[in-house]
Amino acid sequence: MPDYLETAQGRRIAYSKHDGKSPTVVFLGGFKSDMEGSKATYLEDWARHNGQSYLRFDYSGHGQSSGAFTDGCIGDWLDDSEAVLEVLTQGPLILIGSSMGGWISLLLTKRLPKRIVGLLTIAAAPDFTQDSMWPSFSEKQQYEVMTKGVTLLPSEYGAPYPITRKLIEDGKNHLVLQKPLKVNFPVRMLQGNLDNNVTRGTALRLFDHFEASDLQLNFIKGGDHSLSTLDCLEIIKTYLEDLLISVEV
Repeated sequence: MPDYLETAQGRRIAYSKHDGKSPTVVFLGGFKSDMEGSKATYLEDWARHNGQSYLRFDYSGHGQSSGAFTDGCIGDWLDDSEAVLEVLTQGPLILIGSSMGGWISLLLTKRLPKRIVGLLTIAAAPDFTQDSMWPSFSEKQQYEVMTKGVTLLPSEYGAPYPITRKLIEDGKNHLVLQKPLKVNFPVRMLQGNLDNNVTRGTALRLFDHFEASDLQLNFIKGGDHSLSTLDCLEIIKTYLEDLLISVEV
């Protein structure tokens, strides 16, 4: 059973935390995913085995947290993440951002610049509402969003995703690829070459926007968007271990 944190906004956030040595590794999940996914739980098992402090959680409207998915947006999920980090963690942090979690992790580096000491992105999807989602919509879908407030987007992972006008419009207020991303900590980026959700071009654009002295972008041959096979999980673990060696705490 998860533990819960009540945020200042009145949202009840489900989380699982393992105490151990510093820095705390924090997993930030993707759009409409939850903390019971294979990457989040695999890395928690690794953290427990290695005595590493580790935290995973569900954004509001996701998993076991309170709220409806359709009520949320990037700004809300960013606020959830910041609240969790401020209340449940102390000291330096390594963020692991998967898909949308990659976008949120980039926003967190701006909100908590003194605490982030390393970043690992997995198929990061920065600015996806503006650069990928909205342009891909048909005229009908765009009309539904603007007039009805929601459209249903087919998903390869199950039921269609309800995409709201709030999500699209709020996303414009949290874009990160409009200017250089200056960071003073090591960054590792992982991307599957068979990813149908985040393009190779998006990964390269993010890579080019970083201003970092220690930055690597690595393509995984045969990897899809989830990067959840055992081979991929072991690669993620290897890059996390590399980050832990590289960080200064």
